[in-house]
Amino acid sequence: MRVLVTGASGFVGRHLCRALVAGGHGVVAALRGDLAELPDGVTPVAVGDIGPETAWRAALDGVDAVAHLAGRAHVMRDAADAEARYVRTNVEGTRRLAEEAVGTGVRRFVFLSSVKAVGERTADAPFTPDAEARPEDAYGRTKLDAEAALRLAAEGTGTEAVIIRPPLVYGPGVKGNLLTLLSAVAGGRPLPLGAVDNRRSFVYVENLCDAVARAVAAPAAAGTYFVRDGDDVSTAELIRRMAAALGRPPRLFPVPVGVLRLVSRITGKSASVQRVSDSLQVDDTSFRADFDWRPPFTMNEGLERTAAWYKSRSE
Repeated sequence: MRVLVTGASGFVGRHLCRALVAGGHGVVAALRGDLAELPDGVTPVAVGDIGPETAWRAALDGVDAVAHLAGRAHVMRDAADAEARYVRTNVEGTRRLAEEAVGTGVRRFVFLSSVKAVGERTADAPFTPDAEARPEDAYGRTKLDAEAALRLAAEGTGTEAVIIRPPLVYGPGVKGNLLTLLSAVAGGRPLPLGAVDNRRSFVYVENLCDAVARAVAAPAAAGTYFVRDGDDVSTAELIRRMAAALGRPPRLFPVPVGVLRLVSRITGKSASVQRVSDSLQVDDTSFRADFDWRPPFTMNEGLERTAAWYKSRSE
């Protein structure tokens, strides 16, 4: 099978390209500009910025399936015109690619959305794929709108649309908040999170890519799904597992969550404390059943590989 991967030079994209090549697929990598270093066996194609005018025909030539990972990523502090930028890339860019893919007869379109399309809020039970969507920011809203644009483009055609909403992704090459936490644990920084008893779902990047590859190649597939490692852990437990993988002692001390929230309001850090103290679980039962899928790596194995990558950066 010949697969077009957008966002191929990104954190998840590089891992996915390797997984697809290892699975015997031909891989075309859509890149914005300069041809990035890609795994062996991947054919790069420059498509420019992703938006409503992107020309996809050359990249889609001979393609059987699309794995659409590219998009404007979520950032904590964004520009005043952020919503318009998110709409242009995440919604209109996805719509354009989906319509072009349908027009060229692509059989399968797998879209990597986000749990933020549902809303990153505390719930009494894990989110299921049919949970009411209440995105809390421009990124989440445009991911949800992109899902709708894909479904509309594929409706009544020979193109099957599969939407995957991952929770927080970690692994070698990770950036953002999880890299910050990893650095804090590696550096032996005391963390006041020992009393946090929440539950959060995570997915190791190679588990996620295995799931995307399974969705790409399945004989028949369509629908909206979550995927996860299988271990839903508290922030405190995540830190303990990170510390074990790094060969460091977990320097956790217990501060009541109520105190953390009070201090965060005073210091303007409410969003940061909410992220590490709230629960966010997803239910991936339907994906496992529909695709006969089990994650190939446990969370501990994923963290060990992530820790090995982290330590190798300073060697």
